[in-house]
Amino acid sequence: MTAAASPPEVLRAPLVVEFPFTRSLGPVQSAFLTGLRERVVLGVTTSDGRVMVPPVEYDPVTADEIRDLVEVSATGTVTTWAWNGDPRPQQPLATPFAWVLVRLDGADTAILHALDAPDPESVSTGMRVRIRWAADRVGAITDIACFEPDDTPAAPQASPRVSPQAVPHDGVFADAVTGIVAEARLDYTYSPGRAQTAYLNALSERRTVGERCPSCHKVYVPPRGACPTCGVATTDRVEVGPAGTVTTYCIVNIKARNLDIEVPYVYAHIALDGADLALHGRIGGIPYDQVRMGLRVEPVWTEGGRHPDHYRPTGEPDADYDVYKELI
Repeated sequence: MTAAASPPEVLRAPLVVEFPFTRSLGPVQSAFLTGLRERVVLGVTTSDGRVMVPPVEYDPVTADEIRDLVEVSATGTVTTWAWNGDPRPQQPLATPFAWVLVRLDGADTAILHALDAPDPESVSTGMRVRIRWAADRVGAITDIACFEPDDTPAAPQASPRVSPQAVPHDGVFADAVTGIVAEARLDYTYSPGRAQTAYLNALSERRTVGERCPSCHKVYVPPRGACPTCGVATTDRVEVGPAGTVTTYCIVNIKARNLDIEVPYVYAHIALDGADLALHGRIGGIPYDQVRMGLRVEPVWTEGGRHPDHYRPTGEPDADYDVYKELI
């Protein structure tokens, strides 16, 4: 009696998705961030007299444009908080800290930041705090390194619409910050699952393997583990290609970060022979302006590559539109 073969191990790998982009700043945000560089906190006065910190450019009630800037204090009061006992990389502090909403003296709204505190027992709603400024300031929210406890009492406020600590400010600074780079990044562990693990393992052998739906008999490449039309599991593996047909394409004219490919180049949807779903890949070996729908292509592999580097023309006649029209 022979033992049953164990199923192949499902792949897992760390994955980073990041999209840094450059954002231009209007007059209000420019003044706010430049002010932080100069250790000045600015807010904006709304149509009903409230002071908003951080400032916004349009009134949240009337949607009117607002430009009346005021300077508020670097001290304030915690309105609510949550303890962070396991800080993640790139967070304001490397040691455990509290996330706090702080209403700065002179403001009617709260700003979110970190509070440097030894333990959650030392944090409370209503406690007084002050800004700890970063040593090196560049005109960003990180110019506030964090908040720290403060024993200065809050000044009395005459009414909800009067903020004695708010002082009018023209928002003018030398060498104003006019743009920022917003770093959007997500780190996580990705597992492609059973179906795509088999697909990726086959690619490492320079084969393309999909799965067939037992109900509608469509072959999906890359496989999804289930038929999106019938909702049933797909387990029958089918080798397709290697050649295929360009069903549609686009010309890329903007060079991507960390991608060593000269522009312009063509990215296309390619229906491999025997597949009922088009995958995408780069087209090479032909001038970009000669790529067309119906072009017959084949994969080009590089030494040690786990997937095709690109697809090139096979030299065959173009496929008839009726052959691939359902795959566009």
